[in-house]
Amino acid sequence: MIDFKNASFAKLKPIPAGNWEPAVSPMFVSGEQIIEAFQGIRDGVIFTNKRIISVNVQGVTGKKKDFTSLPYSKIQAFSVETAGVFDLDSELELWFSGLGSVKFEFVSNANVSAICQTIGSFVL
Repeated sequence: MIDFKNASFAKLKPIPAGNWEPAVSPMFVSGEQIIEAFQGIRDGVIFTNKRIISVNVQGVTGKKKDFTSLPYSKIQAFSVETAGVFDLDSELELWFSGLGSVKFEFVSNANVSAICQTIGSFVL
């Protein structure tokens, strides 16, 4: 489970959606599909057309994984900080009703605008 008091995912880079599909697709509801996928060193974040799924890879071997489902319907607000000249990373912070906030930090080549459009289309 995400620790909403210190929830931060750093240096997420875009990866092919198929990389996480075998791990998360058994949890999908009818009609759910991956829109975008990102990975840090070991952990991942998957944006579907229904929710955000965070994957926390645990243990030495990485076989144990913790999945947290964050439905778009529970997002109260979100904030984006785009990359600049010296700070090349982008940040997305989401506030969830009754839970707290989660911050995602993306590398410079991530299309954060597209992520915001996706979130906005489900939240607004």
